[in-house]
Amino acid sequence: MDISINTPASPVPCERAYSLSMVIRSFKGRRDVEVHLFRCRWKRTEEAESDYTGLVERDASAPETVLPEGRKVILESFTAGERDLIVNYLKEQYSTRLTTIRSNPLAFPVPAGLAGFTEVQPGKDAGFIEFEKIPSYPLDFPLKGYFDLSRHLPLADED
Repeated sequence: MDISINTPASPVPCERAYSLSMVIRSFKGRRDVEVHLFRCRWKRTEEAESDYTGLVERDASAPETVLPEGRKVILESFTAGERDLIVNYLKEQYSTRLTTIRSNPLAFPVPAGLAGFTEVQPGKDAGFIEFEKIPSYPLDFPLKGYFDLSRHLPLADED
C-alpha cells in the first residue's frame, strides 16, 4: 500500500487543514475506487465561533454577517492528529483492500462557493461509506467517505 502524507510548504492558517482519500482495490464491482474521506458532523458552536477571515474567499455580493459558503470544506477537513489516527486505522483494518492513502493540506483561501461533501446527495453511481456504522470503527469522531463509481472501470473489463 502506498501512503502519501504531503506536508504543507508553510504553516497552515488553521487546525483543520488536511484532506484525506483512499483507493480501494475492488469495491461494488469496480476497481481502484477513490474515496474522499471527511468529517460529516460537527458542533454548531465550532461552525459559528470559527473565524473564517483569510481562510475562505468572500463572496463580494454576500453580506458580512453571512458565513462564507466554503467554510464547510474546512469543517469537513481533519486536524493533523485526526488524519494520523485515520491513517493508522485504515492501515490496521484495511491494508489488504487499499492500494493508496493520500493526504494533502488544503489550499487557502478556500474558493467562495465551494461545496462540501456534506452537501452532496447520493445518486445512482455515487454514495457514501459510513464508518460509524462499522462495528469495529474505533475513532471518537464521525467519518464518511464519498465515492463515485462512474469514474472507475468495472472489474469485468480486466481481460
